Amino acid sequence: MLKTTLLHPDILRVCARAGHHAKILIADGNYPASTKRGPHAEVVSLNLAPGVVTVAQVLRTLLTAVPVDAINTMGIPPDDPYAKFGEPPAWAEFRAIATDANPALKIEPILKWDFYRAVESPDHVLTIQTADQALWANVLLTVGCRTA
Repeated sequence: MLKTTLLHPDILRVCARAGHHAKILIADGNYPASTKRGPHAEVVSLNLAPGVVTVAQVLRTLLTAVPVDAINTMGIPPDDPYAKFGEPPAWAEFRAIATDANPALKIEPILKWDFYRAVESPDHVLTIQTADQALWANVLLTVGCRTA
C-alpha cells in the first residue's frame, strides 16, 4: 500500500526511474506534447475533459512523491500580446503549492523558446499532459536527490 497521494502506475514507474536532474513536464491543454519533448520522454495523457485534470492538481500530487530542486514555468516573451497582462494567474497557485511543499522552492520562469529547448533535452523523462485551460500554465520540474 502506498503512502504517497500519487497513484498513477505509469507516472510512478517513470518517477521511480528518474534520477537527479531529470525533467518532468506538467503540460497544460495547449502544450504541443506530441512534438515538444525530449528524445527519451514518455507522455502520460491525463486530459479527460476540458479542465480535468489541472496542472495545479498534478503539481500538488507530484510534490508529495518526488524530491524537486527547481520549478520553472514557461515565461512569456515581452513581445507576446499576453505579456501586457502581467504574470498569469495560474502562477500564484503554483507558487502557493510549491511553498506548502517546500518553502525553499521558488517558481522561476524560462522564456518560451528556452523552455521548449529545456523540455527537448535528453534529461526530459516524462510529460504529463493535462486538460488545464489556463494560459501559460506549463511547469517543468527538475528532480532532486532523496536525502535522509
